[in-house]
Amino acid sequence: MALAAARSGLRSLAARAAPARRRMSSSVHDDAYETAKWEKITYAGIVTCTLLAAYNLSKGHPHFDEPPAYPYLHIRNKEFPWGPDGLFENKDHH
Repeated sequence: MALAAARSGLRSLAARAAPARRRMSSSVHDDAYETAKWEKITYAGIVTCTLLAAYNLSKGHPHFDEPPAYPYLHIRNKEFPWGPDGLFENKDHH
């Protein structure tokens, strides 16, 4: 019992001796500066990605003719046993 009380006393003494909070940065001003800097970088990245996506999507793309019938593709021309639709296709023909 005395050992437990001694441990408890040592823990409370160590808790009081330790600093309340350890700061990893040098000052609050640096934190605000870094936050503002990365916020600006984020917004610039969003604008850049949006503009690049709009440019890429606005360009046309080539359409090719029907590919040749390669013999190794094993295209199934026979109807499925359950009908013309695949098992996992939407069967509503609107």
